[in-house]
Amino acid sequence: MLSVPATSWAQKLPTGIPKLEERLSFLSRPISAFQKFTDQAQDLTQGDEPKAVPVAVQGSGLSTQLLSSTRSFASGLLETVLVLFFLLVGGDTFLRRLVEILPRFKDKRQAVDISKRIESDVSAYLFTITIMNLAVGVATGTVMALCGVGDPLLWGTVAFLLNYIPILGPMTGVVVFLLVGLLSSSSLWGAFLPGGLYLLIHLVEGETVTPLLLARRFTINPVLVILSLVFWYWMWGFAGALMAVPLLATVKIICDRVRPLMAMGHFLGAEARA
Repeated sequence: MLSVPATSWAQKLPTGIPKLEERLSFLSRPISAFQKFTDQAQDLTQGDEPKAVPVAVQGSGLSTQLLSSTRSFASGLLETVLVLFFLLVGGDTFLRRLVEILPRFKDKRQAVDISKRIESDVSAYLFTITIMNLAVGVATGTVMALCGVGDPLLWGTVAFLLNYIPILGPMTGVVVFLLVGLLSSSSLWGAFLPGGLYLLIHLVEGETVTPLLLARRFTINPVLVILSLVFWYWMWGFAGALMAVPLLATVKIICDRVRPLMAMGHFLGAEARA
């Protein structure tokens, strides 16, 4: 149900590039002005130094790049699934071993309390955002159908998956739906409608509903969320971006319950919304 429309839209992209250039031609003048300004600024900073000679490099085609990205995504997803599988198979082995090696009963009880709190909070976080992402996917699919874009199931699934990645996912979604609108709509203002409505859905969900549901459990500094996303995406790609917030929340839970690390836990937190 998803592969056929996804393949169809992927085939439309190369032939739709001239249409995109025509639709966005009104941006050519400010882009040219900005490019001229940057060239002049570069000339002032370089002075009389010789300019570098541009060399054209023949890159790979779109199909090759898509194949490479798909292969990288599939390998990263497989590694993540394997790690999660063996963690589930191991069960409470790590917790039992940790409790056995801790010297004092107080430390043993604290380790069990931290483990249970991590399990409870992260499970509640994943359950809550999954329900909200499902609502975003249904709303996005409905909006795409009303806008006449076509394939609402595909775009609802895209919105559902992208919403798992805080901040960066919705930003990517706005760009995707903007391109979809430019390729499918006959009028310029109608082309911006899918991206604008998707942004409105995200603002209602991401700035109002989800923070109210998670305010008591998760108050994490948004700057640190961005840094965590960048780091884990660099480490593990798309799978790392999905796990960035749960990992950061796990670190905060541990810091909040270990006395020498409480200052770090306070640093990781953010102001709770009223």
